[in-house]
Amino acid sequence: MSETPMIQTRQLTKTYRVGDIDVHALRGVNLEVNKGEFISVVGASGSGKSTLFSVLGGLTPATSGSVRINGRDLSHMTNAERTNLRKDTVGFVFQKYNLLPTLSAEDNIKLVKYIGSHNTELDSSFKEVLTLLGIADRLKHKPRALSGGQQQRVAIARSIVNQPAILLADEPTGNLDSQNSVAVLTLLRDLNERLGQTILMITHDEEAASYSHRRVHMRDGQLTS
Repeated sequence: MSETPMIQTRQLTKTYRVGDIDVHALRGVNLEVNKGEFISVVGASGSGKSTLFSVLGGLTPATSGSVRINGRDLSHMTNAERTNLRKDTVGFVFQKYNLLPTLSAEDNIKLVKYIGSHNTELDSSFKEVLTLLGIADRLKHKPRALSGGQQQRVAIARSIVNQPAILLADEPTGNLDSQNSVAVLTLLRDLNERLGQTILMITHDEEAASYSHRRVHMRDGQLTS
């Protein structure tokens, strides 16, 4: 019996109403991502890839079709269940790091851990992840004392501290220079290879997408390959 996909969509659509116009952001998207896979969804601005990211993460509802995350149908969940999904099952990395400026790197990470489990202790295995991310010696610094690459690494640590089954990354290198972009993409690949983390990355950059196992292309709300 085949393993349940971590992400599965069937004929997924999303339509926004803008004034008197319907904007069809997603047009019948069919996608499967297996456990432990690192996949990139590549497309230009306006292709629908960020809308797909929001729907997969339970941040916005689909108009029609189905989304299953680790076998669970999002359309059958209550708001509270979708909130728990985002706390326990799905981690998010954004182009903007979204770190709280008044908290240290460590406290930014611990806050998410507290929200997820009410326990702020970082266990030894996670401390090894911090070393892998190259920020173990930067935890006491506030975001303003960190480079852009370091801030994104803190954001990645924050996204996986509750051991989510899936990591969704939306243009994670969009605010980084080429050197830091390579470092962050290499770290994502290491997380996938060493920890078996399932990753879906949204990007417009074919070079960034080359770090994943598989890439699919998106255009006008549809997957084209």
